[in-house]
Amino acid sequence: EVLVVESGGGSVQAGGSLRLSCAISGDTSDLYCLGWFRQTPGKEREGVAVVSDDGSETYYAESVKGRFTISQDRAQKRLYLEMNNLTPNDTAMYRCRAARRALTASRRLMLTGECSGAINYTGRGTRVTVSS
Repeated sequence: EVLVVESGGGSVQAGGSLRLSCAISGDTSDLYCLGWFRQTPGKEREGVAVVSDDGSETYYAESVKGRFTISQDRAQKRLYLEMNNLTPNDTAMYRCRAARRALTASRRLMLTGECSGAINYTGRGTRVTVSS
């Protein structure tokens, strides 16, 4: 079992920055990927950024490329999302996910910035609000 808990959300003005953090605990062996996705009422869930468990690969959604950076501290079991030049379109609930055991679609999803596997451990989220 893996537990993920997000923090760092808040309210900022357009152009501002936030750094989200995800604390990961439990059995983190053999994970496939770690990532962030966001949800807004009335919109589909959007994968934002993903990193392979060994940290060798990172992928981002087109909407955040050049503005967001995903990183991990394996020793501390933490995942981060640095968000810069935020816009009101970035307003959402941001959720952290750790995935175990890749499925056929997992690789394709990873290339679009989404972390997903046969077993997904997802946090409750941290809210980000960006005002114009």
